[in-house]
Amino acid sequence: MIVAAALAILVAMSMAIVRALLGPTIYDRILAINLFGTKTVMLITLIAALAGRADYLDIALVYAMINFIAMIAVLKFFEYGSLGHAGSDGQGE
Repeated sequence: MIVAAALAILVAMSMAIVRALLGPTIYDRILAINLFGTKTVMLITLIAALAGRADYLDIALVYAMINFIAMIAVLKFFEYGSLGHAGSDGQGE
């Protein structure tokens, strides 16, 4: 049963990669990459269950946090064109 779940996750990950490469808009591509990151966390968790190693769950949590922060950074970059401070207007102080 776990092997079937792993195969289903891998199929979903491959479909997300195709969507990221062919997505018509940048938001479709960002959503596909976010989905890929989420499926990666699920796959790491499944591997932890299969191997019987609970320390892999810590790796999955760290990866989920990195994925979330990266998505916020990418969205901010596409919205504002920069990752600088929110209050900086480019003028000297």
